[in-house]
Amino acid sequence: MAHVRIREFNNRDWYPGQDIGNDACMAVRAGSHVFLRGQTGFDLDGVFHGLDDPALQAETAMKCVKQLLDEAGAGLQDVCKVTVYVTDRKHRTEVYQVLQSWFAGIHPCYTGLIVRGLARPEMLVEIDVDAVIAGDGANARGNAA
Repeated sequence: MAHVRIREFNNRDWYPGQDIGNDACMAVRAGSHVFLRGQTGFDLDGVFHGLDDPALQAETAMKCVKQLLDEAGAGLQDVCKVTVYVTDRKHRTEVYQVLQSWFAGIHPCYTGLIVRGLARPEMLVEIDVDAVIAGDGANARGNAA
């Protein structure tokens, strides 16, 4: 199976005013492994949700995670690794409460990092997910590369 690239875009569209023009995508499926782009308070249409609200940003990010996993032929139950970036230690409680509501009973591995900033100043949280689809799961939608 060729790698499937889902929701291709160019970074200049997401980061106006920054001289970044690399081609990217929201998800890549490589066999049974699914890699997601870090998800933030931006929905998949590029609308930002949760200004100054890390919990709402995390909720928006997780809605995108679920949608992208679905488009790759995976589900939340296939998530193995979650990396969480927050811009302030005080955001951890709110963000992890949101994550617990989505991953209850799934038990992925977590890494949490506190960073000075993310790609845009309004971003307070970014959630990065890797999944491995159990079984063959050969129903990804997207662009084969």
